[in-house]
Amino acid sequence: MVHKSRMPQIGEAIFSIIYLVFGFISGVIMLALCSGRQEIFLYGLMTLILAGGDSFHLVPRIINALKSNFARYDFWAGIGLMVSSITMTIFYLVLYKVWQAFYPNKTVSVVVMASLFVFAGIRIALCFFPQNKWTSGGNPKWGIIRNVPFVVVGIIMVALFAWAGNYAMVAAIIISFACYIPVVLWAKKNPKIGMLMMPKTMAYMWIIIMGLQLI
Repeated sequence: MVHKSRMPQIGEAIFSIIYLVFGFISGVIMLALCSGRQEIFLYGLMTLILAGGDSFHLVPRIINALKSNFARYDFWAGIGLMVSSITMTIFYLVLYKVWQAFYPNKTVSVVVMASLFVFAGIRIALCFFPQNKWTSGGNPKWGIIRNVPFVVVGIIMVALFAWAGNYAMVAAIIISFACYIPVVLWAKKNPKIGMLMMPKTMAYMWIIIMGLQLI
């Protein structure tokens, strides 16, 4: 019989498994059925990057929840969080290419495009700094520092999709960041805030569903 104190962890593990399976299957389906359509191919690639990157962070959590004695959990969970932080940034760069494919008549200024890639590059570079202390519990201060350019990337993508009139995508991105930012700021002091990662994940599942609807 499973102890009641472990039920939330097991519930989170089941949710994570559903999310990862859904992400990988959806990405493969989009790539297989894109029929030469660049926007669907990019969407499928973006989905696999999302699920693949998140698996580095979620698989250790799943194993730890189900076994409760996963050796070197902090190390592997920390490395996984670093990898997923990088791939999530790449996810938004591919999303920008998806935006370009869907709205070829809209021209983005060089300043906006450069800003997107520069801030994404800064975010990725910051993820490699040892001050993040990925494998030893993390550094809350650096958690904020590395996420500032990531928020700027999100704001740019929200503005682009709002300009194109795709308000469903705007809502999904805003929800994801609205759930993610409190976790970065306060989850260390109040672990219950970490539960916001579930609606954040659901927002990304919504983005994936938007891609499936294109087929």
